[in-house]
Amino acid sequence: MIAKDVVLAPGVVIHHPDLVNLYGCRVGEGSRIGAFVEVQRGAVIGRNCKVSSHSFICDGVEIEDGVFIGHGVMFINDRFPRALAADGRLQTDADWTMERTRIAAGASIGSNATVMSGVTVGEGALVGAGAVVTRDVPPYAIVAGVPARVVGDMRVAAAAAGEAAARTLPSGM
Repeated sequence: MIAKDVVLAPGVVIHHPDLVNLYGCRVGEGSRIGAFVEVQRGAVIGRNCKVSSHSFICDGVEIEDGVFIGHGVMFINDRFPRALAADGRLQTDADWTMERTRIAAGASIGSNATVMSGVTVGEGALVGAGAVVTRDVPPYAIVAGVPARVVGDMRVAAAAAGEAAARTLPSGM
């Protein structure tokens, strides 16, 4: 379902509109959204991004231009999730604090990664499949593991592969 309050820029492609759940979010020009993706109110996806199937993008997440989100990526916006407030009643929005997360331009998040609340994944960084990101990732870093740790640099990896690092980022970055 795509709610009426969703802002879709020109050229957005949603492969299976009946198999997504988008409400109160913004999706930038030229971005692609796969099946079984949920994007909550307040989330922002930039231009020319790819969000693969089965991913969850919650309120408080900002994804900048040219970002790749692999299959089954989960974002968290509450560092201390609880069903009940201290007095035993079900929590409401007033009982918890949303922490914002930013995925900078040109970053890539591998399949089944989890990105905890309140972190920034730097420009051009690569988060390996299955990683759990618990703290900021520097620009162009390659991180992997649980918790995610720096294991390389995209500029070095691109050079070793015979590519210029700039080829992996949209022009102008």
